[in-house]
Amino acid sequence: MIQDAFYIREIVHYFLHLIFPAVIAKIFFKDNWRIAYFLLLATMLVDLDHIFSTPVFDPNRSSIGFHPLHTYPMIAVYFLGVIFLKGKYKIISAGLLLHMFTDFQDFYLWKLLGGLVD
Repeated sequence: MIQDAFYIREIVHYFLHLIFPAVIAKIFFKDNWRIAYFLLLATMLVDLDHIFSTPVFDPNRSSIGFHPLHTYPMIAVYFLGVIFLKGKYKIISAGLLLHMFTDFQDFYLWKLLGGLVD
């Protein structure tokens, strides 16, 4: 049962990182959805801040509030970017917020739903 939930968690995580951005791009950027999708995918580079951690990946650690580009002040900057920026910068800000949401749910939601993360 726990193993099945782990696979569901992984599927949800990668769906939100890879497929859902395509849905967002198709709905909100119909004319330039390919560029928007590429920019949304490119925001996954924010995970490069993980290289400053030991270990680089820890399934029992939340990225939110731990890695430099995943801190709450940075999330506020991404949020403000969605509100005040235009064009490609707004898309990048939205992608960064989506990334933070994905990382947040990946740890806290699954912990809440069944203690899958210790």
